[in-house]
Amino acid sequence: MKVLFEALLLLKNEEEIGMFLRDLCTISELNEMAKRFAAVKMVHKKIPVREIAKQTGLSPTTVSRVSQWKNSIGEGGYDMMLKRLQKDSEKSNSEFNI
Repeated sequence: MKVLFEALLLLKNEEEIGMFLRDLCTISELNEMAKRFAAVKMVHKKIPVREIAKQTGLSPTTVSRVSQWKNSIGEGGYDMMLKRLQKDSEKSNSEFNI
């Protein structure tokens, strides 16, 4: 996996990330990853599992698994990314309020 991680670190912008991921994964795999990350954001906001499933198209079982991974099994990657996205959002909002 190290070679994959090293390759990801070399990507410079959203366009490059998209190009690489579209070569690496099928569109359906990317869509599933996007749905799971959308579910993580909703789990973080404490939205009920059935509502998340309804909004994302994921099964309630998958949403529960994502929630469990985020809250107890995973290595903290989801929370790290959510914090960075929140910081980035706050930074963008403060730049517009100058």
